[in-house]
Amino acid sequence: MNILALDTSTEACSVAILTDGAVAERFEYGNQHSERLLAMVDGLLAETGLALTQFDAIAFGRGPGSFTGLRIGAGVAQGLAFGVDIPVTPISSLAALAQGVDAPRVLAAFDARMNQVYSAAYARNPQGIVELVGAESVAVPSEVPLPGGNGWIGAGNGWDQYHAVLLEHLKEHVSNWHEQAYPHARDVGRLGAATVQAGKAISAELALPVYVRDDIAVKQVKP
Repeated sequence: MNILALDTSTEACSVAILTDGAVAERFEYGNQHSERLLAMVDGLLAETGLALTQFDAIAFGRGPGSFTGLRIGAGVAQGLAFGVDIPVTPISSLAALAQGVDAPRVLAAFDARMNQVYSAAYARNPQGIVELVGAESVAVPSEVPLPGGNGWIGAGNGWDQYHAVLLEHLKEHVSNWHEQAYPHARDVGRLGAATVQAGKAISAELALPVYVRDDIAVKQVKP
C-alpha cells in the first residue's frame, strides 16, 4: 500500500510517503507551510520515484491545531486527490502526535491560544495503533479532562506552554511529559493506512479541517 501523508497542524510542517513498511519523510519547523508544503511533496515524489497515480490514498492532519495550517493541509490534500481521483483519510492531528510517542497511553495537548489547549487521550491497541479514549476537547489547562487511571504520558506544545498547570491539575495521573513533541506525517500516514485497510477512506470533496473550537476570535463586548 502506498500512502502520501501531510501534516500542517502546528508550527511544524511534514510530508511522508509510506510504501509497504518503508517510510520517507521531510520535516521542517517554521510558519511557511503555504510556501513549503508542495515543494516538500514534489521533493519526496522525486526521491521515491512515485507518481500521484500510484497512491492508494492521501492522509492529512485534519486538526485540531492552527486554523491557517489546517486549511492549507486540507486544501493541498484535496487538490492532489482530486487531480488523480484517489480518496483521502482525514486523521486527527492529536492522534498523530500520540502515535509518535513511545508510550501505551498518551495525553496529547496543543496550545489553542486564548489560554486554552486542545487535548485528547489515546491508548495503544495490540496492533500498535492509538485509539481515542473519550473525546477531543478544548479547555483551559486547569480543566483538561482525563480518563481514569495512572501512567499517562503528556506530549504536545500545549504541554510545553502549560506544563506547570497541567501537572498540578492532573497530579498522579500523568507520570511524565515529552518536550518539543510535534505530529509527524509518518504517523499521519500510519493511521491513514489503517483507515484505508478498514475501508473508511473518503472522497476528496469531504477533505475538511476539524477545528474543535468554532469561535476563532473572541469578540470584546463593551458594557
